[in-house]
Amino acid sequence: MDKNTGTLYLCATPIGNLEDMTLRGVRVLKEAAVIAAEDTRHTRKLLSHFDIHTPLVSYHEHNKASRGPELVGRLLAGEDVAVVSDAGLPGVSDPGADLVKLALAAGAPVTPVPGANAALSALVASGLDTDMFLFVGFLPRAAKKRRELIASLAGLPYTLIFYESPHRLAATLAELTASFGDRHAAVGRELTKKFEEFVRGPLADLTGCFAARETRGEITLVVAGGTGKAAAAAPTALPEEPAAAVAALVAGGLAKKEAIRRVATERGLHRREVYQAVVAAEK
Repeated sequence: MDKNTGTLYLCATPIGNLEDMTLRGVRVLKEAAVIAAEDTRHTRKLLSHFDIHTPLVSYHEHNKASRGPELVGRLLAGEDVAVVSDAGLPGVSDPGADLVKLALAAGAPVTPVPGANAALSALVASGLDTDMFLFVGFLPRAAKKRRELIASLAGLPYTLIFYESPHRLAATLAELTASFGDRHAAVGRELTKKFEEFVRGPLADLTGCFAARETRGEITLVVAGGTGKAAAAAPTALPEEPAAAVAALVAGGLAKKEAIRRVATERGLHRREVYQAVVAAEK
């Protein structure tokens, strides 16, 4: 490795509370030649707070193919590059991982600058097993791929960690209940922020809780791993027949209207078609 090559620093940033920014992180951001940020407008607020004046460039999912090689070129020219995500540790559920691969392939050193991370923060406060865990991140948006992934996770003994958007949380909880059975779980919302909230309990209870309220903020979901008979007894996926799929979601605690909407969206059907199937099945 060329000693004159710059270093790629993966700098964690706060997931909410600015006091979680580390002293080392501030120093590295000040000393780097450039900061590659997922959203420069968002990161500029952080830099202003800590009086950091390092130049910013955007690096995100839509420009990584062109911007990545540019940043590696700067590394090879001897410049240190710091990469940050909007929150937490870059490289987890963002394109920072692609930049790491490019830098390593080019022979540039890569160094983590640890700090806040939503997945681990939620895990350690969940009350669930922390000895063995699996980070899943965001589930696929495509219904078939999502069902297949959930089914593949159902029998694993590891605590599972998911990221989810607030408007999809209730439906995801219902789908996990239908596939996993009524395991214990914890929903972490707005971690480290003013309105931080943890809701812990069986999946079915959490499904009912979040189906009955409007949820806002960033969500991390932690679910207990499968064990013994409970895992074997859990269904592996929602039934294919629309009315049965709606019934499974309702049994998991989702409101019927939301369950019909969810099944219609996943199956590419009109809501009225699913509704009529449900009515017919209830006769």
